[in-house]
Amino acid sequence: MGSLTGKTALVTGASRGIGRAIAQRLAADGALVAVHYGTNHAAAQETTDHIITNGGRAFPLHAPLGASHSVTGLYAELDSRLSQFGEPPALHILVNNAGFHIPGTISDITPDDFDRLIDIHARTPLFLIQHALPRMPSGGRIINVTSVTTRIAHPTALAYTMAKAALQSLTQALAKDLGPRRITINNVAPGYTRTDLNRHRWDTPEEEAKTAGHSVFNRIADPSDIADVTAFLASHNSRWITGQTIDASGGTHL
Repeated sequence: MGSLTGKTALVTGASRGIGRAIAQRLAADGALVAVHYGTNHAAAQETTDHIITNGGRAFPLHAPLGASHSVTGLYAELDSRLSQFGEPPALHILVNNAGFHIPGTISDITPDDFDRLIDIHARTPLFLIQHALPRMPSGGRIINVTSVTTRIAHPTALAYTMAKAALQSLTQALAKDLGPRRITINNVAPGYTRTDLNRHRWDTPEEEAKTAGHSVFNRIADPSDIADVTAFLASHNSRWITGQTIDASGGTHL
């Protein structure tokens, strides 16, 4: 049996990239995984099919995120899908991964861009956690996917970095409150990773070499590199770690 057998996990933004890799890894460890997606049903179904083909359990979960959408609606849909599996409306692992990137310096970032970034990367995880806690049993796990940009100077990703930094602060602020319930909450901060979001950084040999050179390992991360760190934080083995940011950037810009 896997280390997460009997656990239910919700991974937001799990249709592609890092979220897909996390969903697949948690399922491989035994969890029943809700593969959340906002718009791309085909990609979410592909993630789900891959998990099932490899002996895991998963289902796609459609729910747009943001201020104009209901977090309670997401959890109502989750409960409905869990009942189809004969599972109680409990959530043991929440991975806040959904996100996007809008480049912008202090000169060209717009109020609308800023609001959208804060909405998805900070506001939405806050309320996803708020609504998850009543259904999360003792020993639950909350993992927020942030970014190495919070550690390094990245002026072309100003508002994105601010939004991810807010999410990291949320993690630290909640850790003490959740301690009595033995719920851990931690951040995973990736660096450059081989996803569609970062395709421009590796779509030519020259760009790939340049991007790889930022890491001490001289390569770009595979989504599975981030998924493995996340799986550790979701497991019992991480029980003594909370309120922390795990740098999963391959030593970027050390």
